Amino acid sequence: MGTSEFELKPHPTFPGVAGPVVVCVMDGVGIGRQDASDAVHLARTPHLDGLAASAPGLPLAAHGVAVGMPSDDDMGNSEVGHNAIGAGRVFDQGAKLVQQAIHSGSLFEGETGRVWQGLTERVRQANGTLHFLGLLSDGNVHSHIHHLFALLRRADQEEVRQVRLHVLLDGRDVPKTSALDYVDALEELLETLNRKADRDYRIASGGGRMLVTMDRYEADWSMVERGWKTHVKADARTFPDTRTAVQTFRHESPGINDQNLPAFVIADHGEPLGPVRDGDALVLFNFRGDRAIEISRAFDDASLSAFDRGSRPDVAYAGMMEYDGDLHVPGQYLVSPPTIERTLGEYLARNGHMQLAISETQKYGHVTYFWNGNKSGQFDESLETYVEIPSDNLPFEERPWMKAAEITDRLISELRTGRYRHARLNYANGDMVGHTGAYEASIQAVAAVDLQIGRLMPVIAELGGALIVTADHGNADLMFELDKKTGEIKRDEDGQPQAKTSHTLNPVPCWIYAPDHELAMRSVPGAGLANLAATVLHLMGFDAPEDYHRSLLR
Repeated sequence: MGTSEFELKPHPTFPGVAGPVVVCVMDGVGIGRQDASDAVHLARTPHLDGLAASAPGLPLAAHGVAVGMPSDDDMGNSEVGHNAIGAGRVFDQGAKLVQQAIHSGSLFEGETGRVWQGLTERVRQANGTLHFLGLLSDGNVHSHIHHLFALLRRADQEEVRQVRLHVLLDGRDVPKTSALDYVDALEELLETLNRKADRDYRIASGGGRMLVTMDRYEADWSMVERGWKTHVKADARTFPDTRTAVQTFRHESPGINDQNLPAFVIADHGEPLGPVRDGDALVLFNFRGDRAIEISRAFDDASLSAFDRGSRPDVAYAGMMEYDGDLHVPGQYLVSPPTIERTLGEYLARNGHMQLAISETQKYGHVTYFWNGNKSGQFDESLETYVEIPSDNLPFEERPWMKAAEITDRLISELRTGRYRHARLNYANGDMVGHTGAYEASIQAVAAVDLQIGRLMPVIAELGGALIVTADHGNADLMFELDKKTGEIKRDEDGQPQAKTSHTLNPVPCWIYAPDHELAMRSVPGAGLANLAATVLHLMGFDAPEDYHRSLLR
């Protein structure tokens, strides 16, 4: 597609603001019940309160079909949220694409099923083991246990005799101590499959997702190294079964969240059940990319130097999806990812407009890779500045302010150069701290974000720009589990509220601060995150492409 095909036309009625159009994503800050469960409501937020009172605004859908998930029972997440914001349209996302591929059989059969066929044929011919590694959860953010079950049943159907499972425990997109619910469901299926005389399907290793394997944006390669040693080398503390491992860790560290459980290996008579050996095949059954890229590189990249892998087994590796379409990671995958093109960032680059993207490490890829439609790198390096503020490698609840101030410092200095027509940023606090379930820290996290927005607003006014304040999904807006029947807060045996660590189904706010202009929102049926790209272009004085979701402005 040539540059002329990316030409942006002037908006017919609005010439655009004089200064930069800035999109501020308050990660995990949704619209909650405004009660004791709602850390957003309880936080001191004078600047957000001021926007709610005086700036044009409306709630946006940030979950379910509005962001490409299978149904409205599915919570949104940062990946699909930033995809929708940056793309200006809704694309079917990983969870839905994998579900469709399983139901249609295309994952296993025909030309689209050739990778699966190659993996199963390899282990049958070599008398090897088929391994499955991934997040054991039904959170539907990184994976879904039902996808794993479908793969296991198909492996059995295709006469794969030996399977080993390497299970990462969640406690983040699902209740924080729910691991054994998923382990028990998996063990029940394995017991059924093992009733065939020549089947040997067992769990071999595991650990908490925030300690083992699932690092992202190269924030902590030691997590990946720990996973490699655990899953591939079978080098970790041994237990006779997964339930014993989980219960032991909980006894040794009362109150520990599943996401922080140490690595473990299952052994039988002192021998690990499932090291990865020559002739084996392994599937990473996570469909989301950010926390799958590094472990994929550990299997695929012969020149990787991030840690010492020792001798690498000759293993056929595949991801559930291609996790990076530009770098082609991994080399083999079971389901093709969504093809997201003509994003807001690409349009602006093709039209010569300077852009800034900034966040701390934890969400850096969201304002770059995911915002750009799952593409690495820049469309035009001369027109785009990407800034990563290194995150602290500490528990988020211990530093609920995270790097919000440093992001704002750099953002303000960059905006005052006058170079940028558009900027986008992500404050990770509401999401990363909300995932810990730490109640008081989450309240502080939201207050920290509000403080930074208060610093941004006068700069936007000074430069004659516009600031869109929104979120990618909810999290801190609901800190306690609710009874699905009564809607009441769930309580433990001591009467204390049960912490909720996962995202919410709540809408998110959207306010537009442009003090030099009298702006008004219009009623847009089903308004969601995908409407923001057209809104940005509107504020810049451009008409959005015809297939973009409509601008929120009149």
